[in-house]
Amino acid sequence: MLEKIIEVVSDVAQKVIMPRYLQVGRQMKSDGSFFTEADIAAQIALLEALQKIRPAPAMGEEMSESEQQKQWEEGKEGLWSVDPIDGTSNFFNGLPYFAISVAFMQQGKGVVGVIHNPVTKEMFYATKGGGAYLNGTALPIKKYVPVLKSATANVDLKRLDRALAAKVAAYPPYASQRNYGACALEWCYTAAGYFDLYLHGGQKPWDYAAGSLILEEAGGNMCGFEYDDYWEGSPWQRSVIAALDPELFAQWRDWVRENR
Repeated sequence: MLEKIIEVVSDVAQKVIMPRYLQVGRQMKSDGSFFTEADIAAQIALLEALQKIRPAPAMGEEMSESEQQKQWEEGKEGLWSVDPIDGTSNFFNGLPYFAISVAFMQQGKGVVGVIHNPVTKEMFYATKGGGAYLNGTALPIKKYVPVLKSATANVDLKRLDRALAAKVAAYPPYASQRNYGACALEWCYTAAGYFDLYLHGGQKPWDYAAGSLILEEAGGNMCGFEYDDYWEGSPWQRSVIAALDPELFAQWRDWVRENR
């Protein structure tokens, strides 16, 4: 299944997405987020091809909310979760930080995940119990573990509550902060060790389905704001506190929770 998914993702990237890079205009959805013609075309192509690998309910970011909920409920034993272009704002602005994210999920968790940035040619992938990889190299790539005060964090400030966002902005416990606007790649870069810490206030299944598996298979640690078990709580608004190293993760988790 993994090899077939990688082949489908590569094909859609080359034939559907990249020919439209810098060539399409944006449109706004009711929730204020953006989509393009490329998002719609890529989702159609992905879902059609994935059904040939394994027929199953399928959920895409560009579906209506009611259809997403329906597919989720019907897909407990097997569900395709697709984000055709994660980082759409980057895509239409010409910033080379966006990705296709595909996962096959069972019981609400990813068991196979593929995330591909077609500009940088990065192909991240993992299977449950089979490890995580970037273009054939096992993750993590960077294994140096800093202390918290010298760490680099990826933080999505706009999805944090005001108190925590203000504390992170004014009194961060780490040395440096980034946010490039594509959840799927944020998971992968944390799994690779490029980011030491990760913080996000709320993700939907297509945001975390593949990325959480890749981080987990790379040996990473994750939880939510309220729950030590990352998988507790609503699957439609899942917060993320994560790091590769268990000691660094514990320090980061405690700091975040103390400052919410």
